[in-house]
Amino acid sequence: MMQRAPTPGLPSQPLPEMEQLNNTPPPPPPQQQQQQHRPSSSSSSRAHHFHPARPAILDLFNLYLGRSSRQKTDESVREPPNKTQKRVTAINRELPPPNEQFLVDFEQIQSQFPDQEQLRAVTESVLIFLVIQCCNHAPRAEFLLFALRSLCNIGYINWDAFLPSLLSSVSSAETPVGQGSQAMAAVASATSSQSGVPPPSNAIPNSANFQSSNPTSPLPSIHGIGSPAQSAAEPSTLSPMKSNDVMCAGQQSARVNMSVRENVMSSLRQLSCKIILIGLESNLMPVTRFDIFNHMLHWLVNWDQKQQGLDEFDSAQFWKPDKALIEWLHDCLDVIWLLVDDNKCRVPFYELIRSGLQFIDNIPDDEALFTLILEIHRRRDMMATHMQMLDQHLHCPTFGTPRLLPQATTNISGETGTNMRYSPITYPSVLGEPLHGEELAASIQRGSIDWERAMRCLRHAFRNTPSPDWWRRVLLVAPCHRVVAQGLTPGAVFTSEMISEATIDRIVELLKLTNAETNCWQEWLIISDVFFFLMKHGCIDFVDFVDKLVSRLQDGDQHILRTNHVTWLLAQVIRVELVMNALNTDSRKVETTRKILSFHKEDRSSDPNNPQSILLDFISSCQNLRIWSLNTSTREYLNNEQLQKGKQIDEWWRQVSKGERIMDYMNMDERSIGMFWVVSYTMAQPACETVMNWLTSAGVTEIPGTNLQSNERLMVMQEVSPLPLSLLSGFSINLCLKLAYQMEESMFSGQVVPSIAMVETYVRVMLIAPHALFRSLMALLSQKNQNPLNKPAASILVFEILNYRLLSLYRYQGKNKGLIHDVTKIIATLKGKRGDHRAFRLAENLCMNLILSMREFFSVKRDGKGPTEFTETINRITITTLAIIIKTHGIAEVEHLLYLQTILEQILATSQHAWSEKTLRHFPPILRDALAGRIDNRGLAIQTWQQAETTVINQCTQLLSSSADPTYVMTYINHSFPQHRQYLCAGAWILMYGHPESINSLHLGRVLREFSPEEVTANIYTMVDVLLHHFNLELQRGRSLQDLMLKACANLAFFIWTHELLPLDILLLALIDRDDDPHALRIVISILDSKELQQRVKLYLMNRGPAEHWLFSGVFKRAELQKALGNHLSWKERYPTFFDDIAARLLPVIPLIIYRLIENDAIDAADRVLQVYSTFLHYYPLNFTFVRDILAYFYGHLPGKLIIRILTVLDVKKIPFSESFPQHINSSNAPPLDYFATLLLGLVNHVIPPLNNSSKNGQVGEASHGSVRAPHNKAQVTSQGGPSVAPEGQKPFYQLQDPGTHTQLILETAVMEILSLPITASQIVSSLVQIVVHIQPTLVQSSNGLHPTSVGQSSVLPTSPSGGSTDSLGASRTSSAAGLSTSNFVWRSGYTCQQLSCLLIQACGLLLAQLPPEFHIQLYIEAARVIKESWWLSDGKRSVTELESAVCYALLDPTWAAQDNTSTAIGNVVALLHAFFSNLPLEWLEGTHLIIKHLRPVTSIAGLRIAFRIMGPLLPRLANAHTLFSKTLSVLLSVMADVFGRNSQPSAPVEASEIADIIDFLHHVVHYEGQGGPVQASSKPRAEVLALIGRAAENFCPDVQHLMTHLKADVNSSIYAATHPKFVHNTN
Repeated sequence: MMQRAPTPGLPSQPLPEMEQLNNTPPPPPPQQQQQQHRPSSSSSSRAHHFHPARPAILDLFNLYLGRSSRQKTDESVREPPNKTQKRVTAINRELPPPNEQFLVDFEQIQSQFPDQEQLRAVTESVLIFLVIQCCNHAPRAEFLLFALRSLCNIGYINWDAFLPSLLSSVSSAETPVGQGSQAMAAVASATSSQSGVPPPSNAIPNSANFQSSNPTSPLPSIHGIGSPAQSAAEPSTLSPMKSNDVMCAGQQSARVNMSVRENVMSSLRQLSCKIILIGLESNLMPVTRFDIFNHMLHWLVNWDQKQQGLDEFDSAQFWKPDKALIEWLHDCLDVIWLLVDDNKCRVPFYELIRSGLQFIDNIPDDEALFTLILEIHRRRDMMATHMQMLDQHLHCPTFGTPRLLPQATTNISGETGTNMRYSPITYPSVLGEPLHGEELAASIQRGSIDWERAMRCLRHAFRNTPSPDWWRRVLLVAPCHRVVAQGLTPGAVFTSEMISEATIDRIVELLKLTNAETNCWQEWLIISDVFFFLMKHGCIDFVDFVDKLVSRLQDGDQHILRTNHVTWLLAQVIRVELVMNALNTDSRKVETTRKILSFHKEDRSSDPNNPQSILLDFISSCQNLRIWSLNTSTREYLNNEQLQKGKQIDEWWRQVSKGERIMDYMNMDERSIGMFWVVSYTMAQPACETVMNWLTSAGVTEIPGTNLQSNERLMVMQEVSPLPLSLLSGFSINLCLKLAYQMEESMFSGQVVPSIAMVETYVRVMLIAPHALFRSLMALLSQKNQNPLNKPAASILVFEILNYRLLSLYRYQGKNKGLIHDVTKIIATLKGKRGDHRAFRLAENLCMNLILSMREFFSVKRDGKGPTEFTETINRITITTLAIIIKTHGIAEVEHLLYLQTILEQILATSQHAWSEKTLRHFPPILRDALAGRIDNRGLAIQTWQQAETTVINQCTQLLSSSADPTYVMTYINHSFPQHRQYLCAGAWILMYGHPESINSLHLGRVLREFSPEEVTANIYTMVDVLLHHFNLELQRGRSLQDLMLKACANLAFFIWTHELLPLDILLLALIDRDDDPHALRIVISILDSKELQQRVKLYLMNRGPAEHWLFSGVFKRAELQKALGNHLSWKERYPTFFDDIAARLLPVIPLIIYRLIENDAIDAADRVLQVYSTFLHYYPLNFTFVRDILAYFYGHLPGKLIIRILTVLDVKKIPFSESFPQHINSSNAPPLDYFATLLLGLVNHVIPPLNNSSKNGQVGEASHGSVRAPHNKAQVTSQGGPSVAPEGQKPFYQLQDPGTHTQLILETAVMEILSLPITASQIVSSLVQIVVHIQPTLVQSSNGLHPTSVGQSSVLPTSPSGGSTDSLGASRTSSAAGLSTSNFVWRSGYTCQQLSCLLIQACGLLLAQLPPEFHIQLYIEAARVIKESWWLSDGKRSVTELESAVCYALLDPTWAAQDNTSTAIGNVVALLHAFFSNLPLEWLEGTHLIIKHLRPVTSIAGLRIAFRIMGPLLPRLANAHTLFSKTLSVLLSVMADVFGRNSQPSAPVEASEIADIIDFLHHVVHYEGQGGPVQASSKPRAEVLALIGRAAENFCPDVQHLMTHLKADVNSSIYAATHPKFVHNTN
C-alpha cells in the first residue's frame, strides 16, 4: 500500500542508492563558460544533499508521482527488461492526490524551514533528480511539468540556477565514465565554424557513445514499469533479424540496451526542452540563455549518436530515427527558434550562422530541421556577401608588390620574415572570410573554381617568372619528399598537384608555339631554370609528373609532341638528386624510364646547323647515355641507335679538343656551338675544364705597384673576352653549376688574382639561371673563411660583385635584407679599425645601395635589439629611404607602425643629425612628427669647435706646416686626444683658407690614412660644419659671396682632387645634409659642375663598356688601382680593382642630391645635374626605381620640364611607354579617354592573370572561351595609346633587373606615365572612373562593331542569377563612354567583352592603388558623385522594393551583370573601389572614410547597403589594426544612424528587419576582429568594440537597438559581455 508523505520535521529516512548516485556534483556543461558564476557548486550540492528538508520534499514528490521508497530502491537495481521476460504481476497502488493539492502540501513543508533560499535550492536539486528518474514515464513527467509551473507561479524557481544545473545533470547522465572530457569539448568542436569551412565527417566527435554496462550512468537502469513511452517503443527495439544463427545473444542484448537507453535519452531531452520552454517565459540571464543554446546545439549536432562497439554496417541497419527522437528534436528546435527570435533576441541568430549546424553529416529527413538549416544558409549567404570584395581576383598579380602578413613581423627580422607574406591568392570561406594555408590548399578539388583561380595564378607565374623567393613561400613540398617532422607552411597555397598541372600547361603551350614555327627558345630556357628549381626543392613528384605529362601528350593533346624539347627539359633535371633517386630506387623506376624515353622524336629542323637544332637532335642520345650509367635494370629499354649516336659526340670532341681542351669561344661557328652544348650534357667536367682553360689562356702577369714589399709578388690573370650569353645560355644547368663552383674556387681561394673576364663570366652564369644557380656570396665567403676579413682580397671582390653586378639579383631573390645585416656586421668591425679604408668604404657604399633598393620595411638589426651598427652616413640614408617607402608605397601593415618606432629609436640612438625644415616638409607626416622635435646640434658642435680651436690650430700648425717635423706625424697619430682628432680637417681648412698650397699634404694624407674610417667620417662632418660657419662669418665681415665660393671650392679641390685625401661620396652627402644652410647646396653644385669630376665620370664611361655589361663582347680594361680609387683608398692596397671606381661610388649619391635640390626648390640646378649625369645614371642599377619613386614622392611639385628631364635617366627605348605618351607630356590638354583605356588594356594583357589557358601572346586560334590573342612575337594593333614596344616573348631576368619582373615593369611604367601627365589628379581620376562606369556598353558596342562575340559562359565567371529584364535593370543600363574609341578594342584584348569589362575594372583599381594619396582623395570624391547621381538615390518615384532589388542585384557581383550586359554605374564603381582597396597598403586605407563622408547623409536602406557594400569587406582586413577598425566601424554605424536614428527621417518607411543581414555581418566582423582572423568557436569580441557599438547604438531607434542587444557592453543583456572575462571580472 502506498503511504502518505511523512509529516515535515520527522527524521529523514536513509537515502536510496540511486539518489546518492545522482547527487554527485555534475560536470560542467558542454561548452565551458568559465566566466559564469552561479550559486551552485560542489560544496553547496553536498549541503543540499544532507539538508533536513530534502527527505520530506522528496517524499512529497514521490507521493504525487505514485512512487514509494521501496519501489524506487527496487527499480534502481532492476535489470533492464529482456523481450524473453514477461510481466506476470501488477501491483495495486493507491492513486496519488490530485495535482491541485500539491502546492498546499508544499507550502506546508515550506513553512517549517526558516531559510527559504536553502529550501529553494534543495527543491531544485530534488526536481532535477526526479526529472532524470521519471523522464521516461509520461504521467510522472507531466506532473513534474505541472509542479514546475506551480512553483514558478509563486516565484519559487530561480531559472538562472535551475536550468544550467538541469542541463549539466542531463549531460552527466548521458555521458559514461571516461567520456566527460569529450562531452565538455563536444559542442566546442561540433559547433566550431571551422573557419567557415564545412567540417569533415570526423569533425564532430561521438561524445555521447553510451555503454549500457556502465553502472555509473543512470539512464539504462532508470525505467518505470508500465511506462507508456517505453511500452510504445519496445517493439521497435527488437532486432529485425529473426534468426539467432545470424546474431549472437551478446549483440542482441547490446542492441536492446542501446534502444532502451536511446528512448530514455529521447524522453529526457524532450522533458528538458519542455522545462526550458517554461523557463523561457521568464527573463533569463544572458549566460543562462547562452548555456541553453549551446546544449540545444550540441544535441542537434549529435542527434544520431550510435551505440559504441557495434560495427558500422550493423549499426546503420539496426538504428533508425523513431518517433521519440523526432519529438525531442522538434522540442529542441522550438527552444532554438524561441532563443533566436528577433522579437525577443535572447540569443543572436548569428550564433546559429557560425555554429556549423548546417554542416552536420547526417541531416534527418525532417522538415522542421531542414527549415532551420535552410534559414541558416540564407542568412549566412547574405552575411558572407558583406565580407567579400567584389573583384574576386588574385591578390598579388605583379609578383613584385609583396606585403607582410599581419602579426608576422613580431619578433621576426631579416631572412626569417621573407616567408611571412600575404598569400597571392585566398579562398573565401563559407562565412566569406579570406583563407589560405597548407591544409586549405590540400582540400581544393581539381576542377573547382578555386582550383581554376589557383591555376590562373600559376600559369601567370610561368609566363612572368617571379622570384625564387615567391615560389618558396607559396609552394608546398610534394608529399613524397616531405620530412615527417616538417610543420605546416602557413603561407603556402599551391600543392604539388597544382604546380605539376601548371608546369605541364606551360610545356604544352610552348610546344604549340614551337610547332607554329615561333622562335621561343628563350621561353624554353626560362622554364628549364624554374623547372630545375622546383625539382631540386621537391615541389614536384617526378614520377607522378612524368605520368601526367605522358597522359596529357597522348590523350589530351595528341600529335603535339613533334620535337625533342620535352626530352631536353627532362635532361636538364636528370642529375637532380631527387630525380636520380626516382630513377634508381623508386618501385616504378622501369616504367618511369620507359615513359621518359617515349618522349623522343626524330628532329626535323629546317635549319640543321642551328645550335638549338643540333642540341635537340643529340639530346635523346645524351639522355640514353645518362640513364645507361644510372641503372643497369633499365638498360634493356634504351635505344641502341641513340647510344651509338653518342659516339659521334665523342668523335667531335676528340677532333676539336685535340687533347689540349682549349677552345676559342669567340670564333666558334653555329655547329660548333651546338655540339659544345651537347657535350655539356654528356661530359660536363671536361667541358668545364675547357671553359676554365679559355678564361686562363692568356696567362698571368705580375702587378706592378709601389705598395708591394720587395719580396712580394702579386700575379693576375691576363684578360680575355668573357663568354657571351649566347653561348652560356645553351649550357646544361649541370655544367653551369660545375662552372660556378670552379670559378668560385679560383676567384676566392686561388693564389692568382682572377681576370675581369672570369668574374664577368661568373656574373653572367648567375644571371642566365637565377632560380637554379643562385648562391649567397656572403655565405660562401664565410664557409671558406670563418672570418672573411682575414682574406681582405676575397671580401673586396665579393663586395665589388655585389655592388656593381648582382645588386638587383639579390633584391629579386629577396636576399637584400639578409645581405644588409651581413654587410653591416663587417662595417661594424671595420669602422674602428685604423687604416682599413678601402674595404670599409666599399662595404658602406654597398650598404647604401642595398638600403636604397628596399621598398618595404626592414629591420636595421638582425636581433632587433639595441642601437644600430650603421655608420652615421647609413643612418641618415636609412631615414631618407623610410621616408620614400612610406610616401610612395605606404605602410603595409599595422605592425609596421610599431616596427617603425623601433627602427627610429635604434637609428636616432646613435645619430645626432637633425633634418632641415625643407626636407621634413616633404617627409610623410608620421615620420615628420617623429623627427620634428629633434634639436639641431650644429650650434653645440660649433661651440665645441671654438673651445678646441686654439689647441687644434696649434697641433695642425706643427703637423701641416711646410717645415713640419716628419716625426711629429706618428706622435700626433698615437698621442693626440680623440676629441681633437675629429677637428683635423677643420683645422687644416682654416690654415689653408685661400692658400691650399701652404699645407703639407703628405703629412695630412698620411694622418688621415692612419685614422680609422669612423674618424675620417667624423672629420668630414665637422669640417662641413666649420666650413659653413666660417663661410657665414666671412659674409658678415663683408666678403663677396663669389670670392668666398671660389676659395671654398679651391680648398675642397685640394682635399678631393689634387691630393685625394677624402672620399668624395661622403663629403657630398655631408654637404647635402646641411641644406638648411643656403651655401651648402651651392658648394655641392660647384663640385658637380667641376671639370675634374665630369672628366672622371667621362673616363669611367669610356673604360667600363655599356651599362648592360652582360652584352659586352670585348676585352675589359682593368683600371690602375690608384687612378680608380685615389690616394686615400688605394694607400697600402695591393689588390687590383675590377669594377670599383670613385665615380661609381657616386651612383647612389647623385639621386639623393636630386631629392635634396628639389626639396630646396633648386629646380634649375636639379635639371642641370640631370642633364650632365643622365647618361652616367644609366649605370645606376636602381635607376628605374629612382625615376618611379621621385615622380611619386614629389607629385604635384615638379614642373613639366624637370619631369621630362627625370625620364631621360631611363633608357627610354627599352621602357614600354605608350606610343602617344611623348605628345601628351608635352601638351597641356588632357589625353582622350582612349589613351587611359589602352593603358588599362596593357595591364589586362600583361599584369592581370589571364582568365583562360592561352598565352597573352599566344598564337591565333589557340584561344579558349572565345579568346583571340595577337600572334606571338608580333606587335599588336594599337590605337593612339597602344604600347610602342611590343613584347617579344618572355624576357629573361637580366633584361628586367630593375624592377625585376615583366608584370612589374608594365605596371610601374603605367604609373610613371600617369605621374608625368601635365594635368591634375582630379582630371586623371575622372577619366578613369568614366571609363569604368561606362565600360560594358562601350565594349559591347566595340564587339558588335567588329564581329558578334559569343556571350558563352566562362568557367571562371559565375552564371547570372537573373536575366535583368525588369524596368529598374533596364533603366540602369549606362551609355557608352563619350570620347572612347571602341575600334578593335575587344579584339586586341583577346577576351569577350563580358570578361574584359571585369578585368579592366580590376586593372583600374590596381593602377590607382599604386598612385600617391592625392589620387585616392579624388577617387573617393568621384565615386561618391557617381553613386549619388544614380537614379537609385535621386529618383524619388521608384518603389522601395524596386530600389532594393536593383541595389542587391548590382552589388552581388558585377561579373553577373557583365554577362547580362546589365551592369550599373554603382556596381562598377563599387567593384573598382574593392579592386582598389585590395591592393592598398594599410596606412592608405585611413583615407577610405572620405567616401562615406561624401555620401552622407544617407536616407534610404539602398544607400545604407551601398555604404556597407563599399566598406564592409575592409573590416576583415583591419582585424589587427584595432584603431583603424574601430574608426571604420564607427563610420558605418554613423551611416546606420542616418537611416535608423532616433530622430532620422528616411525617404521611405523602414523596418529594422530589412537589415538583418547587416546586423549578422556586424556580429561576425566583431568576432573576426576579436579573434584576429577567421572566427572560431572560442572567438569573442573585444571589450572596447562592444563599448563602442553600445555608445553608437544609443542613437538608434529602439527596433535596431533591440537587434544589437548583444553587441553592447551590458552584462545584463548581452551574452558576449556576460561571458567576457573583462566584464565579468569588473562586475565581480
